[in-house]
Amino acid sequence: MLELKVKHISQPSMPETNLKIDANVQTYLLWRKKSQPEEQLVHVQIQDFTIHKTSNKEENSVIKHLIDTGNLGRPVLFHWISGKLLGLYGTREDNSRVLDLKRGLVSLFQFQNLSGIHTEEDVSGTCSVTYQIFEGSIKKTKDLSSCTTTRYGFQTDNSVFGVSLNSTSKSELSHIGGTIQTAVSEESHIVHLRLTSLLGSEVASRQHLELRSSNPGPTEIPEDSVQKILELLPEKYQKIEIACHPQRRNEGSHLLTNYLKTSPKKLTKLDISKVSTTRHFNAMVHMFRHAKKRDVLQLLQKASGELVPFYIDAAVGAQSSASLAALSEFLDFSKKKQVSLHEKFLYSAAFAPHPSKELLNLVLEKLKGKVSDPIIMETGIVIIGAIVGKMCKMKLCELKDVEIAKATLVEGLYETEEESEIKMYLVALKNAQLPETIPLLLQYAEENGGSVSRKALAALQSFPTEILSTKEVKSTLRKIFHQTYQEFDKARRLMAAEILLVTDHSQMDLINIILGLEDMNTEASKLLLSKIQSGQQIKNWLCKTENTLLRDKYLFNYSKLSQSGRSTFVSGPLTATKDVSSTYGIDLLFTESGFLRQSISDITLFGHNNHLKAMQVSIEAEGLASLFGDGTEDDDEDKDATVGMLAVLFDVQLRPVVFFQGYMDLVSKVFSSSGEPMSVVKGNVLLIDYLQRLPMQSGLQAIVEYRGGLGLEVSANIDVSIWEQESKTNINTKASLVFEFTTEVDTSFFQADIKARVDSETAVDFDSIMKFSAFPMLMCLELRQNNMPYRETYVVSESLPEKNITYTKRKGRKATLWGKDFPFHKSNSEMCRSLLTADEQ
Repeated sequence: MLELKVKHISQPSMPETNLKIDANVQTYLLWRKKSQPEEQLVHVQIQDFTIHKTSNKEENSVIKHLIDTGNLGRPVLFHWISGKLLGLYGTREDNSRVLDLKRGLVSLFQFQNLSGIHTEEDVSGTCSVTYQIFEGSIKKTKDLSSCTTTRYGFQTDNSVFGVSLNSTSKSELSHIGGTIQTAVSEESHIVHLRLTSLLGSEVASRQHLELRSSNPGPTEIPEDSVQKILELLPEKYQKIEIACHPQRRNEGSHLLTNYLKTSPKKLTKLDISKVSTTRHFNAMVHMFRHAKKRDVLQLLQKASGELVPFYIDAAVGAQSSASLAALSEFLDFSKKKQVSLHEKFLYSAAFAPHPSKELLNLVLEKLKGKVSDPIIMETGIVIIGAIVGKMCKMKLCELKDVEIAKATLVEGLYETEEESEIKMYLVALKNAQLPETIPLLLQYAEENGGSVSRKALAALQSFPTEILSTKEVKSTLRKIFHQTYQEFDKARRLMAAEILLVTDHSQMDLINIILGLEDMNTEASKLLLSKIQSGQQIKNWLCKTENTLLRDKYLFNYSKLSQSGRSTFVSGPLTATKDVSSTYGIDLLFTESGFLRQSISDITLFGHNNHLKAMQVSIEAEGLASLFGDGTEDDDEDKDATVGMLAVLFDVQLRPVVFFQGYMDLVSKVFSSSGEPMSVVKGNVLLIDYLQRLPMQSGLQAIVEYRGGLGLEVSANIDVSIWEQESKTNINTKASLVFEFTTEVDTSFFQADIKARVDSETAVDFDSIMKFSAFPMLMCLELRQNNMPYRETYVVSESLPEKNITYTKRKGRKATLWGKDFPFHKSNSEMCRSLLTADEQ
């Protein structure tokens, strides 16, 4: 008897798939070795195969289907010795899915005579199995995580966006005098998305083998070996693998072919941030994975100009040989008119959830050839770092292709002398996060000046805390902060202190940083103090002994707590569910003149003891005092007025953007500006891409697939008015998310599908108003989230193809999460009220 259960784990109201199969199994010995009777060849044949299917329309009714055994009735032979399987033999006519059921049946007979951990091969693959031997019974527990079998599928190596799988397999065999009486095997797989457990399923199977009767069998064949027995049998048996192979429905290449006939003629424009577009993106990724190169290339060549970037995103997301080959032929990096498409391709590659060596080689190949625009070369260097970093997290760092890419970055940094190129290579190493490059980054942080040193420190900030908590790293950070051998500017000292605080620092480090506040200028020390206090209250970076230290009257007295200055750090909760939470953070650093030096806003996701920087936008300004002819002595007083932006999305830093550099550049851009926001990022990416199979003891296989698409549009608008002496900044982030999930179980006579989809869309705005005419400068900050429509859909589908019977059940719900404003602090609220009221008047 074989039982199967498939259900949604988060929706008890949805019906579950229940299937029961029973059959009679006839076994007898064909041969046993004379010198070693425990070595035998056993004949197994399934008879009277029946399906019992619970009707989902009437919960208590059972539909009985007698299936034509056909291939099921063909016998198989297994070779074993003292309970351990040595080989399996079948005929060529066996259907592969039917053969898997026979593999599962034969695997039930396998056992060991000694307690302990054994390695054995069965239908699931080669696995580690723990045996417990009792009088009259044998219990075994299979460690499914240890099983090695045919590689299939892919998965995202990300703790926040990953997939959790909990699998168990237990069997018990009872015997009398060595003759098997019963064998029972139970196996369960629970799989769900870490980001939301709403998308998950449980697949469970149970086998029960029971001895019904025993009669004298045919005469055993007296031969010396299994091979001679096989030669004597009238059927043509051949050895087959005991482990099953991946099986999935054949979807073919017709999907994209049909799409080419209809959709491209109707589509002319897509709104990237809408749910409908993201659904379409997920569907295109699916189509490209089953398409031929010529169809993908035809779509890229014939699509309208606004649709081509969308199809490039989908082709990179698919990462099939055909889609990458089509991209290679379509994209010509020597053509100036394709520059925007080249940048789109590179960024799509950077956000690929599980980049392959083929994708890496395609990027390297394009950058080695003629490149029409230097910006594309700079972007490519940054993107190589992102791809290398992801592949190393996937434990592919030792591949020759990855080694070449790593050498390209390190050697390029050594060979270049241009400051702009040095900074670009440092950004690439920040994305790569290679531990072996830490000594190099420390060298650039300590020995180089200004912006190069800051880029090296920023690269160090991206590493996990445990990697930074080494003696070498902390020693260099102390030298920079305390200016042991040379002087460093306030920005570098501040960054060094911030990194030191998040490492496994000593109590003396904290004491020295607090004492060192007196040596820093007012604004830098105010920001650092704000971060120390925020760490104590919110992020709990500091242990209890350090909290006691902060109450020391000498170290942390009223004088230090009440330091003047406007720089601050604010953090708070954004959203929270039982699976994941998110926070926002605002980091503001001012010059001594009261002008904004740096503004960093970020959204961070936390889940499963890890975190992910979903978005970080940093606006950096220098020399604003010279622009408005105001202020006091400061580090950047003599520099040209410059405003630029850095963006980090999903732990990948993008190429820096400069809004203006110098007074004349600002005036030129003010007069030539269209008033439209500058696009920072616009496109579709796969956040989640997971495809795995679950081979079960019963011989059944479940295919589990997750696909999470994101449509993202980030724009920035900086309006600087020289006449009004004010600036208004808006960073607008619009996004749509579509998470899709499928679990399917197929046999030649039964199919079951569990599907679910969750989608939503929203927009987040970060606004700032700065008034330079007052001294110190007046500023208002606002962070708000718009309404977020949200929808869930769940589907259960079953079919018996031979009987032409199909059943489908669908349920769903809709909701809207209302928008809200996020508070900073009371003084900001008062300032916003004052400035906004003045604007209205």
